[in-house]
Amino acid sequence: MCTTIWRFPKGLEAANKGRIRRIAGIDPGLASTGWGVVEYENNRIRYLAHGCIETAAALPRAERLFFIYRKINAVLDTYNPNEAAMETLYFGRNVSSAISVAEARGVLSLAVAERNLPLAEFSPNMIKKAVVGETRASKEQVQEMVRLILGLPVVPEPDHAADALGAAVCAAHNAWVIK
Repeated sequence: MCTTIWRFPKGLEAANKGRIRRIAGIDPGLASTGWGVVEYENNRIRYLAHGCIETAAALPRAERLFFIYRKINAVLDTYNPNEAAMETLYFGRNVSSAISVAEARGVLSLAVAERNLPLAEFSPNMIKKAVVGETRASKEQVQEMVRLILGLPVVPEPDHAADALGAAVCAAHNAWVIK
């Protein structure tokens, strides 16, 4: 579907030739965790799916974390990726929300580790650079470039799912050999 071509760093292209990389991108959050799955083969990225895991604020934190854990497991079971990519924790002004995001990252990392999947972690700026080419890109620019790179008719929604797809695209750009 996607016509955009990305090149492996020198030397890795031959090692990965013909191997399909199925990458699960994850944008962690307690209220809303975005996920997206892409395939990367022979320098082409192909969109598979995306979605969002949302939890109710009225539920106890432990129940919300367990819900995220169960739902991401269902996504991983359904799409069977061979690697994962996640956005790192960003400390903005609200430290209390950073703590809840860190807890969500913990259960998401656990689900990935249980499957023995390599996990690439990228800062928001690294994802913006990989997707848009500019670290100061707006959220809207990232969403539009994800749409264009993946050949989608509309911008993926919600924005957390678009961010997760951006993490997967970033992982595809930052290729490594998986044995």
